[in-house]
Amino acid sequence: MKDILDLDRYPLDREGSAEWQRLVDQSIAALEADGMFNLEGFLRPGVAERAVREIQPVMAERSHVHKRMHNIYFKPDIPELAPDHPALRKVETISHTVCADQIPGSVVLAIYEYQPLLRFLAAAMGKTKLHVMQDPLARTNVMAYRAGEALNWHFDRSEFTTTLLLQQSQRGGDLEYRTDLRSDDNPNYAGVARLLEGRDPEAKILRMKPGTLNVFRGKNTAHRVTTVEGERERMIAVFSYYEKPGVMFSDEERVGFYGRAA
Repeated sequence: MKDILDLDRYPLDREGSAEWQRLVDQSIAALEADGMFNLEGFLRPGVAERAVREIQPVMAERSHVHKRMHNIYFKPDIPELAPDHPALRKVETISHTVCADQIPGSVVLAIYEYQPLLRFLAAAMGKTKLHVMQDPLARTNVMAYRAGEALNWHFDRSEFTTTLLLQQSQRGGDLEYRTDLRSDDNPNYAGVARLLEGRDPEAKILRMKPGTLNVFRGKNTAHRVTTVEGERERMIAVFSYYEKPGVMFSDEERVGFYGRAA
């Protein structure tokens, strides 16, 4: 793994050392302040490009195209809101997905399954232990966004999202986010409406570099990937980890996300 990850800069393989603990503490502090932390240069030079070369043929020929109109909640309605409430404004998401079972033996899967990474993430997230997902399709996905496409405004279902940027678009394709827009006891519908109308001064934009690992607290932080421009697609790996082992999607969920159950 030393040839893939910059373990000199990010000592995941030295669990319990002073350097390892310093990285954990820095990550916890960033999560508290910004709702995310980024490990820029997590991949060694050339590794992101190698990963893209492995995935590109599958992405071009066998990826699942996911196109939908949705509101920020990915729900058909919110009982306490009128259907025309500005917080329920419809937006469009278009993406191309490659599943874990389509890239066996890949660099991306090797990183996803690297146990020191799981132990570091658990410490940074304040979890006792994290497990890889058992689902053969959903455990790792690689998402691509091409010219004119975007991942639009939404909240995540899970508390944390872990991604690894493999390729950045020429323009656009930036992470726009609003930290702690809502809380578990305050949905802040008026604030959501302001964000969707482009009137939230606290919304921020982050342009990540390829090879950056991003851990994002997305349950209460609204976010999107801005519309991609140019010929080069944005490609990002999404790692799914859980506190309990053996997690699987249902056939219905797989068909909804990937167009197939197996």
